[in-house]
Amino acid sequence: MNIAKMIDHTLLKADTKQEQIEKLCEEAKEFKFASVCVNPAWVKLSSELLAGTDVKVCTVIGFPLGANSSEVKAYETRNAIENGATEVDMVINIGALKSADLTLVAKDIHSVVEAAAGKALTKVIIETCLLTDEEKVTACELSVKSGADYVKTSTGFSTGGATVEDIKLMRKTVGPDIGVKASGGVRSAEDVQKLIDAGATRIGASSGIAIVQGLTSDSDY
Repeated sequence: MNIAKMIDHTLLKADTKQEQIEKLCEEAKEFKFASVCVNPAWVKLSSELLAGTDVKVCTVIGFPLGANSSEVKAYETRNAIENGATEVDMVINIGALKSADLTLVAKDIHSVVEAAAGKALTKVIIETCLLTDEEKVTACELSVKSGADYVKTSTGFSTGGATVEDIKLMRKTVGPDIGVKASGGVRSAEDVQKLIDAGATRIGASSGIAIVQGLTSDSDY
């Protein structure tokens, strides 16, 4: 198994500098990661730096709180795709889910899926650390019904990250045909193997190099 091909090489901190994005892209090319995952402002540069390679450009939508309106998320998706993104990871409206406003949650996810249709993969970040198991199941079910390509555990910027238990629950809920991305606190090759065994098909990590080299990182994301 080529673990590097399952990793979204991630850098989403607010104080990220251009030179760090340039380094991220160089590392992604060197280690042949699946993608770089960057904030929308860095999509155009990353797309230019990775032109002609197999490394995708992934970005985040409504990040990290998920509290933007659905219309803003849809625009953000279209804009990111115009700038070169081929994968978009959107944060659900967590407050709407906690309020049991499932119509709004579904509309919110679908707005991004529709904006990305035929142009970019969509991954739905449900922020598992803030949800009950019942809410996790509901979020996954709505993501599948809305046509998303993946469900994803976490932003890495809330109170917790990916767990084996959550990946198992998400995989059980979405079935075999939808991707499951584990992100947040994934720091070692051992972590990755446990998450893959639980059903993850993509890993989001800023520790990608340490992971593929069999080391452990103290990175937060």
